Amino acid sequence: MSALGTWLIQGDTRIGRIYDGNMACRRREWRGVVSTWVDFLGWLKLWGILIGFTMKAPVKIFRSFFEYRWMPSYLAAPAFVDKQSRGQRAPLLKVTREEFAAIIKMGTVYIADMLKADRKLGGSKKLSKKIVLFDEMTMIQIMGGFPNLIGIPYQLMPVFLVSEIDQLSCIPYIDAIESFGLPSETCPLPTSEAGAAVIDAYPHCGACFISSSMPCDGSDMASSYQARRFKLPTYHLTFPVRYDDEDTLEAAAEDIKGCIKFIEDNTGEKFDWDAYFTVIRRFNEETKLEMERWEINRTPYPQITGASLHLWRAYMYQIEGGLHPWLEKVYRDCNKIMLKNYEQKKRPSSSSRYRAMVWNVPSHYFPDFSRWAENCWGINVLADMVILNFTKMLNTEDQEEAIRDLGRLYERMVMRKHTNGGYGHVLDELWRMAEAYKVDMVFMYQHVACKTMAGLQGLFDDQARERGIPLIWIEHDIMDPRTVSRREMRKSVNNFMLNVFHAEPADPSLVDFDDDNTW
Repeated sequence: MSALGTWLIQGDTRIGRIYDGNMACRRREWRGVVSTWVDFLGWLKLWGILIGFTMKAPVKIFRSFFEYRWMPSYLAAPAFVDKQSRGQRAPLLKVTREEFAAIIKMGTVYIADMLKADRKLGGSKKLSKKIVLFDEMTMIQIMGGFPNLIGIPYQLMPVFLVSEIDQLSCIPYIDAIESFGLPSETCPLPTSEAGAAVIDAYPHCGACFISSSMPCDGSDMASSYQARRFKLPTYHLTFPVRYDDEDTLEAAAEDIKGCIKFIEDNTGEKFDWDAYFTVIRRFNEETKLEMERWEINRTPYPQITGASLHLWRAYMYQIEGGLHPWLEKVYRDCNKIMLKNYEQKKRPSSSSRYRAMVWNVPSHYFPDFSRWAENCWGINVLADMVILNFTKMLNTEDQEEAIRDLGRLYERMVMRKHTNGGYGHVLDELWRMAEAYKVDMVFMYQHVACKTMAGLQGLFDDQARERGIPLIWIEHDIMDPRTVSRREMRKSVNNFMLNVFHAEPADPSLVDFDDDNTW
């Protein structure tokens, strides 16, 4: 071949490389534009939800900002959602935005109903009589049989969700109840709930209150304390602890029947089986959609990772329970995006390097911890103990079996599924899930005030060494960032990745920063 021909071929190759490089650069720029636009539209939609919420009862909502210290914290909801989607790109960015917008929308419905019925704000007595209050750790599916009533997780908005938006929100509650003499080593979750009652942070409304013996004695005592303080008719669901034994199921079924009768007696409504079966069919469909996500995340191309994986499932399983028809469409639309991305063999982020799962209770004051781990170290969190719950399709035809299935479901609430019924549910289950998801490491959340999990730490360590599964122990105090700060939580991962995996951070700027006093 002549020198001229060789030069022309090489020139064509060089030009091709330049062209390919320019096209790749343009594609990245275009993806950045699309992601920015998706982010902006999601932000705009969220503010639309919040503005629409204020229009439902403008006077009472305005007054509530001065009555309840937790209300102003919800102004930080857009910043909260921003953190959960930080570093994401379209189309998975759209999934996170849509899911968190749905969570916030569902929350605003609960807040509006409570404030409109709040006696302290001159609320409607008629509406109040239609409200059945639930302990926020008690599942709400039973309300499917009462279509004319409103079931509200009572502590969800003043304590539970707001603590994920504003890390400082529960500190006054904790201090208040400890000043009454409660020991400081008590779990901050029931402590916060009882403290909120002490300083009168709950709206005064509702016909009755339903609690449960979960996930531990601390939660049980907090519910009992609130029942006495508010003087509401109260039903305590006390399911058998050894739920694997089907001989105990009759006791659970009788408890469910007793709860139904309790609601009927205190509201005058009768349980509607047709309405209940409609709700449970929807809940079954949501369970199938959730299992699709689990299956995808077990493959080499996981999709839904980070905080949206955990919070969406927790709220849908425990607090939504098929009661809101519009949420099923959100589920389906997000899964459609997920499946399309999976078919194209895309990863959740450009920095994806490691596979991990979360075990034990995540920190409320750092809900975006797994998002930080993904952006900083390329660690994709693929599964979470709190979301790996009951997946049996509940009966929607036979009334007696439906009651038994509801008992099975309630016995396996969030947290209760793993912390009750024997240590195998939390210990052996971890190794099964670690194998199923093919993880490189496990984030072991060490909730410092949880006596149950602390007693198993040695077994976790010994069995992890036998199996060659690295555990990263991450201390936290669930609602109280003063015990272990977010910065200290990050140090646990940083030290592990640097000294054990000898890894380089995907984004060094995220390794260390101060966020102790911010939302």
